[in-house]
Amino acid sequence: MRANFRMQRLFVDTSLSAGAAAETTADHFNYLANVLRMENGAEILVFNGRDGEWKARLTFPTRKRIVLMVEEQTRPQPLPSDLHYLFAPLKIGRLDYLVQKAVEMGAGLLQPVMTQHVQGKITNLDKLKANVVEAAEQCGILGIPEVAEPARLFDLLDQWPADRRIIYCDEGDAGQNPLPLLAKVQERKLALLVGPEGGFSEEERARLRSLDFVTAIPLGPRILRADTAAVAAMALIQAAIGDWN
Repeated sequence: MRANFRMQRLFVDTSLSAGAAAETTADHFNYLANVLRMENGAEILVFNGRDGEWKARLTFPTRKRIVLMVEEQTRPQPLPSDLHYLFAPLKIGRLDYLVQKAVEMGAGLLQPVMTQHVQGKITNLDKLKANVVEAAEQCGILGIPEVAEPARLFDLLDQWPADRRIIYCDEGDAGQNPLPLLAKVQERKLALLVGPEGGFSEEERARLRSLDFVTAIPLGPRILRADTAAVAAMALIQAAIGDWN
């Protein structure tokens, strides 16, 4: 069932079922009452990443409180995405874009990875999680990707499970067409690794290419920015061996 983009959508961190009453946060109150100027009886769509999407009606018990009266489910909760998205943090602004697009493209877990040439950093994990929720609200997505603590690339590789294949974008690859390489991937558990603006170091490339659970792919004949490469690689994987196929 497709999302209804004519109604306002809101993420709430509470259980949802018919007849439930969901108290809003102060931020939600300000957004609904002061920004959107919604009134008593107005309808919105709510979701929590667990119980599907529900239609709810606004009630104002007091001038400073909104309680959402949950009425009926509009979409069931889909199966969670199992695609892990490993990315070197970019500078602010471009990092926000990268995270938003990863959510839109179906990432199930976002893993910041600190590489040798990384230029950005994660200073506020809560802000990153809020960006994930906002992207889900805007795009009609019901599943909220998990956001992991930043980890160093080599530390991550040392403890990586062998049954989850890492596909990484290698700007130094001599080829141009990634599709034949993706066609050889047999695993259903997948992770995409995208490097920083400065690319992977030679030491990192050598380590990645030495591992049996890693597949290196090119991204065509043009040089892509890191955020553009991330979107292109996600589209390729979803279309070739992911949930678009």
